[in-house]
Amino acid sequence: MQVDTNDYATTASDAAANAVAAERAGYGGWWALETQNDPFLACAVAAERTERIELVTGIAVAFARNPMTVALQANDVQLLSGGRFVLGLGSQIKPHITKRYSMPWSKPAARMREFVLAVRAIWKAWETGERLAFRGEFYSHTLMTPFFDPGPNPHGNPPIVLAAVGPLMTEAAGEVADGMLCHPFNSERYVREVTLPAIARGRAKAGLPAEGFGLSAPGLVAMGDTDEELDAAIDKVRRQIAFYGSTPAYRPVLDLHGWGDLQERLNVMTRESAWERMPDIVDDEVLRTLAVVGTPEEVVTELQRRYGGIATRIPIQLPTDDPDRTKALLAVLEG
Repeated sequence: MQVDTNDYATTASDAAANAVAAERAGYGGWWALETQNDPFLACAVAAERTERIELVTGIAVAFARNPMTVALQANDVQLLSGGRFVLGLGSQIKPHITKRYSMPWSKPAARMREFVLAVRAIWKAWETGERLAFRGEFYSHTLMTPFFDPGPNPHGNPPIVLAAVGPLMTEAAGEVADGMLCHPFNSERYVREVTLPAIARGRAKAGLPAEGFGLSAPGLVAMGDTDEELDAAIDKVRRQIAFYGSTPAYRPVLDLHGWGDLQERLNVMTRESAWERMPDIVDDEVLRTLAVVGTPEEVVTELQRRYGGIATRIPIQLPTDDPDRTKALLAVLEG
């Protein structure tokens, strides 16, 4: 597996500095998350400061944008990085799209499928000079004059990877994308029993082979060398699980394990703003099924066991105080 790292910096400049540090530590990829800054801008600044590491929007919110703006931004970062960019897209959930971004929401899997096809159609028009004539249910792009055409990218178009949890979005990823990012809220069983078959259905629908499709494994971990560090990490992960678990879109993961009622309980608590009490109902069985817990050495060994045979990459933040130890941990995950 290629080992990547996520970035939670609050500014593009800080994010780029973290990309430099990740490259120096030996990571293969660095993901710019869309939380408190724009991931395309973070990747652009990082592209200017790094030389080797792959730069990924992990993820950019597709439905907050349109295919034309995404195609142009991705093209720019691919140029700046010398071909080291990966366009990672995700749908987000309905309340954020409609209330935070004030954008339309409908049929997310079908919309995402069409979004990716539209981006590819735009890139093809720039690459070949053919007339842009994309008409779909959700997006229509039929105008591209020479003044707005950047022409073919000398590094080729970047790969597109989609974030997915449910079977429909996962199938769409298999059909139109080059890879898929498993959501952190996941389990080994769900990946094997739900995700992989859905990807296979998507590839078959498109008449594409399974080979060459990338899969990023879930990377939800709680690690520490001391009891105090581990307890703090477990508390943080319980909070993440509680937050994700309250969302109806992620319920299928819990349903597979017979824990669907947990989603309902957590969702009620969000409506009551009982955020501090939510982690208390995430028990140890749920914690250790959805996350990997232990020392850094124990964590990387278990991640390799769970996903080494099925994933092509994995995101994780390893200890950085000892470069030799970091290098050894990376080697375990890389297999």
